[in-house]
Amino acid sequence: MAERPADPTAPVLVLETETGSTVMSPGRDYHVGRDPSSDIVLDDVRVSWHHAVLRTEAGHWLVEDENSTNGTYAAGRRVHEWSVGPGSVIRFANPSDGPRAVLVDRTAERPSHVSLSAATGTFRQPTTVRPLPSRTVRIGRGADNDMVVDDLVVSRRHAELRAHPDGTYEIADLGSHNGTYLNGRPVARAPVAPGDVVGIGHSAFCLVGDQLQEYVDTGEVSLDVQDLTVRVDRGRRILLDRVSFPVGEKCLLAVVGPSGSGKFTLLNALTGQRPADHGTVLYDGRDLYRDYAELRQRIGLVPQDDILHAQLTVRRALTYAAELRFPQDTAGEERRGRVDEVIGELGLRQPAGQPIHSLSGGQRKRVSVALELLTKPSLLFLDEPTSGLDPGMDRSVMHMLRGLADDGRTVVVVTHSVLSLDVCDRLLVLAPGGRVAYYGPPGDTLPFFGFEQWPEAFEAFERDQDRDWAGEYRESPFHHQYIDKSSAQPRLPGPAGAAVVVPPPTPQSWGAQLATLVRRYAAVLGADRTFLVIMVALPFVMGAMARALAKGRFTQETALNALLILCVGAVLTGAANAVRELVKERVIYQRERAVGLSRSAYLVSKIVVLGTVTVLQAVVLTLVALLGVDLDAPGGKGVLMPPLVEITLAVALLAFTAMMLGLVVSALVRKEEVTMPLLVLLAIIQVVFCGALLTLDGVAVLNQLSWLVPSRWALGAMADTIGLVRLSPDKTDPLFRHRPGTWLLNMGMLVVLSVACAGAVVLLLRRHEPAVMRK
Repeated sequence: MAERPADPTAPVLVLETETGSTVMSPGRDYHVGRDPSSDIVLDDVRVSWHHAVLRTEAGHWLVEDENSTNGTYAAGRRVHEWSVGPGSVIRFANPSDGPRAVLVDRTAERPSHVSLSAATGTFRQPTTVRPLPSRTVRIGRGADNDMVVDDLVVSRRHAELRAHPDGTYEIADLGSHNGTYLNGRPVARAPVAPGDVVGIGHSAFCLVGDQLQEYVDTGEVSLDVQDLTVRVDRGRRILLDRVSFPVGEKCLLAVVGPSGSGKFTLLNALTGQRPADHGTVLYDGRDLYRDYAELRQRIGLVPQDDILHAQLTVRRALTYAAELRFPQDTAGEERRGRVDEVIGELGLRQPAGQPIHSLSGGQRKRVSVALELLTKPSLLFLDEPTSGLDPGMDRSVMHMLRGLADDGRTVVVVTHSVLSLDVCDRLLVLAPGGRVAYYGPPGDTLPFFGFEQWPEAFEAFERDQDRDWAGEYRESPFHHQYIDKSSAQPRLPGPAGAAVVVPPPTPQSWGAQLATLVRRYAAVLGADRTFLVIMVALPFVMGAMARALAKGRFTQETALNALLILCVGAVLTGAANAVRELVKERVIYQRERAVGLSRSAYLVSKIVVLGTVTVLQAVVLTLVALLGVDLDAPGGKGVLMPPLVEITLAVALLAFTAMMLGLVVSALVRKEEVTMPLLVLLAIIQVVFCGALLTLDGVAVLNQLSWLVPSRWALGAMADTIGLVRLSPDKTDPLFRHRPGTWLLNMGMLVVLSVACAGAVVLLLRRHEPAVMRK
């Protein structure tokens, strides 16, 4: 160790390597190399005998390469002389898997539950370092803040770091839409101690010594998966069995395996959609499950099905998505600018003005990826992105993902296709039972299994179910090289389930979400020409049928038939509008719910738009059927209002209730194809139990069942208006009397049924949501 003049302004650092720690004091040179007499000895043949030296100069620490054969690397690049400090990571001899050294401020005590320790290797060189403030500083996206964070997921005025006279600090959220986090947990106001990590958007702030260090997540992060296990059926069936593997920075990982091997389960566990029952997922050294509320903004997920409304143009769909995902105070120009960026990045400028349904399969997948890139995620997961594509499109999509990884993201692809695995950095093969059968370079996979073609390997998985694929891999050199040696993270004890996964905050207020959803849904319906034609034609057709049966005047022969047709028309109109609307958007809803969409705002947007359309249709239906028809009400008056007004209200409320019932069906079913048969069944039930064809009063069971049928109460309200008992003496149903109390009861029951249906839809929507959002 060479003595040098003391440099009192440089901090005392601790250099952590796999073999131990070295305390480095200013004024000394610390030599690194294979030479046993070096201060830091690295026993790796790639390291030169005298490789590098660490020294201080002008109050800073420097690492200087001593003309080594394989080089010294900092910040991902080969360096000759480089300024380092607390949080710096240095690689010797190889930038990806060479011996690693991490520098830590000796005075900084980072809590293990936040950033683990220096052994994680995730401390990076700070993006900015500034003295600790002596006064309150405001942090946000706006240029008028003391600390400006150029990040669209950050609110314009996001938080304040408050300095107290006693030298302590606290962080206070200023009503931001994406939240302020302390050690991964959302806070409104909390004290900040040295070593605590304050998360705001993609930035993390840490008090280290007399400095405030900022670390910006630019996308170059690692993922470490440790012993993930998922059990179902009360623990009797295992879907994932101790799955472990590391994913490096800028890595493109493909996950393959036969059906039932747990690929989709793994995807849900890695994204936090359904946390594993045991095990840990480390996002750059941080527990993903524990810090999910903060880190979820840095995770993008592209499901197998498209997650955008196909009727909208590319640009319009992405603009609506940006409104929902960015803070409410984001200006329209800022959102449009980000949309233009991702459109350009994914080569979508030419089709940006086209409806999504008119694009090719590969282009539609690019649009789905573009949606996820709006918030600049560091981790991007894709489920079967090439499903249904021809080999050329398959290759194109995989090369697109290769480019995204090269640009500074970690990309994980779950796929059945083996056509383009060669563009991936790593391949994970899962065997039946959710076990790791192989992890390593794609080119070595088939030779490892002893096959020449992928179909042979998949056949072997199905044929040799009792073979210990995972055991064979654990005993192989591949496991030691690509899992044991490549993982920089320490093993964490305890099950993942012990941590309470906190759901993410909503990026916008409830009202702002509702306004955006209403405008988007109206635009989607307006772009659906088939829906528009049916919406306009149906009330006219049904109204004309009812008018023909009325024959210009309600009599004993015509009144009941005309009212029955009005009931059927209202039920078909309302239910047909809604019966497909939730099931066809289920994948979109699930993804948007995972990033903070309000369940109630989503449902209310459907009710507002569909309800408006349905009520207008009901009004048209009634007027076409009865305008100018002699309703022959007692004394020419209704119960409380003019007869035509009362019947119009009853038909409109019935149509609205039928629409709500259609939403229940849509939330209940799993496939869109089964909605039409259920619509027919729904209409038949309304006819049978409305009271026009069968005598229900006094009939046990049938009468009670009819209380759940909207048309029963709607027909009763209309019969009250015209005094049907007077026109048809054989109809003695107590709900058909010309009395205010009876009419109000019938109308009130329709309201009750509508509210009950809304509650059922809320519960059914919750059933289809990611587990973390079921609160």
